[in-house]
Amino acid sequence: MVNNCAMDQIDRNILRELQNDGRLTIQELAQRVGLTSSPCMRRVRQLEQDGVIQGYRAVIDPEAVGRGFEVLVSIEVKRDREAVEAFEAALQDIPDVIEAYRLFGSPGCLLRIAVADITAYERLWIERLTTLSGITEVNSQIIMKRIKESRGLPVGG
Repeated sequence: MVNNCAMDQIDRNILRELQNDGRLTIQELAQRVGLTSSPCMRRVRQLEQDGVIQGYRAVIDPEAVGRGFEVLVSIEVKRDREAVEAFEAALQDIPDVIEAYRLFGSPGCLLRIAVADITAYERLWIERLTTLSGITEVNSQIIMKRIKESRGLPVGG
């Protein structure tokens, strides 16, 4: 990966613009950051090769795909390597888990889950989450309202 110091203001502007709109053409992007197309394309490709730009995605309305019910789930897992590795591997096979974080302290893990409704979550909780190996505790917090949504990382500079 590129060292944070190796990026100049133009690279940071490119990142900012692409986070705002990943569908910009190279011509549009170049114009916004004050370059011509060729050097802009070279910079974008370098940022991709260096792993700074990790991919491009569409932002989807959860309601439109039947996943408007979101839950934050804190999970305690036995504090041994095998249990943690088995738990983390099992999460990869549960598509309803859209984000998962291992944390320092307690809880040991935080999940963000998106399902259709509370009935779907209850089914997931009973059939999948509580059956995972090494789990000692599962606590659920239902999201009432999303106050701030991710708009990308601040790229400062």
